[in-house]
Amino acid sequence: MRAIKQVVLTSAAAVIALSSAQAADLPVKAKAIEYVKACSLHGAGFYYIPGTDTCIRLGGYLRFDTTLLPNGVTGAPGANNRLSNYYSMRSREALDIDTRTATEYGVVRTFFEGLLQWTTGGYAGAGAPSGGATTYSGDTAAGGYLQVYLAFIQFAGFTFGQTQSQFNTPWTEYPANIFELPGSGGGDAVNQFTYTADFGQGITASFSAQDQVARYTTNIWNVSAATPVGLATGAYGASDIGGSRAPDLVAMLRVDQAWGLFQASVAAHDNHAAYYGAAEPTGHPADKWGWAGQLALSIKNLPTGPGDTINVSGMYANGASRYGFNSYMSTTYARYGSTGGTGAYQSLGIGGVSDSVFVAGAGQELTTVYGFNGGYTHNWDPHWATSLYGAWAAVRYDSRAKGYVCGAFVAGLALSSGVAGCNPDFNYAVVGARAIWTPVKNLSFTAELAYNMLDQKYAGGSTVTLPPQSGIAKPGAAYELKDQGAVNILLRAQRNW
Repeated sequence: MRAIKQVVLTSAAAVIALSSAQAADLPVKAKAIEYVKACSLHGAGFYYIPGTDTCIRLGGYLRFDTTLLPNGVTGAPGANNRLSNYYSMRSREALDIDTRTATEYGVVRTFFEGLLQWTTGGYAGAGAPSGGATTYSGDTAAGGYLQVYLAFIQFAGFTFGQTQSQFNTPWTEYPANIFELPGSGGGDAVNQFTYTADFGQGITASFSAQDQVARYTTNIWNVSAATPVGLATGAYGASDIGGSRAPDLVAMLRVDQAWGLFQASVAAHDNHAAYYGAAEPTGHPADKWGWAGQLALSIKNLPTGPGDTINVSGMYANGASRYGFNSYMSTTYARYGSTGGTGAYQSLGIGGVSDSVFVAGAGQELTTVYGFNGGYTHNWDPHWATSLYGAWAAVRYDSRAKGYVCGAFVAGLALSSGVAGCNPDFNYAVVGARAIWTPVKNLSFTAELAYNMLDQKYAGGSTVTLPPQSGIAKPGAAYELKDQGAVNILLRAQRNW
């Protein structure tokens, strides 16, 4: 009996153990999965971040550009010789992250756009001691370029961070084009603190303090420190910009309606130079404020077809030249070409853009820039569009500034026509056409043709004697000063997502 009881207890224990093991293997009811939900509150493409009331949208584009005959305006691209590229390629990926949260104060928004790209570099002369060798500059085989293009927060009418200047139009310097144009504010973003008042009916006004360093300063030239090598490149003095003192102050009024858009913008820019010489005791010129103004107009719903647009803008600046020659554009111009002049090795178009110039012991003389750009886009059907565009801008130095620059130019480069034939003013113009094919949504192929002209104002037939410039393989010789034009072609494939 005792043996039987032991067997029964042992069997029961085994059954209990087996049941426990089987129970452990039974599936437990899983926690409900929180699927990502569409957020229609802020438009198409937004989704709720799981577990939050914040909506997010990812976007961007991938772009491939090929520029043929990329005739530049300075350095090796402007030398027009065996160091100049006949083509340039660029691949770029842009990533956009847009988040929005509805609050009792309105929508809190953050926006980020980062750029990853690789661009064809170039070669420059390594100098006489190297015996004709060249050196490469630009993106390397294992390298590339990373840029934080946009990064800002918007809350209750305020914008904090890096975005388009409030001075600019929505199309910036691209009224109907890809190539950069003078005559308006540029497309490069800038750090700023901005308040925008919305009056309803499409009427808004913005007031902004924006960073002027790098993107909204051209040159403050100390002409007393000018050198022949610098003058040969269009630099009319040594760069003598001091540290930041005041941001640019911008105000903008915009009327955005179904028929189009009207905008008026103004900006104030502080020109803060460093010292006359290498040390503090040499003294310095006083700060001098410059300003810029712009008017712009966009017309939609044209009788030529649905989606057709005309965008135009005009600007004037005194001591704030970046508002007419944007930060994508060069501020020194030295483009070479052929010559028919007797005794001249080649011809040269030369010019320089500054905010101000000065000489030791004197105050700053502000530089004036004015110009315009515009474009017309016509949509032939949902897949084809073409555009025509043009731009023109002028750089003007006052009489005292011309005296400073011409004194250095005649002495440093032996201008054949002397002071009487010296005039550092110049114009820069661009005209072009573009065709766009969109075979499917968000995929486009573009071809663009442009002609640009550097119209210098030195006396016709004048020559200068330039020093040797090993970086662009130009010998020390006489060069005829002459207007220079060039053709550029751009081919683009872009997929937006």
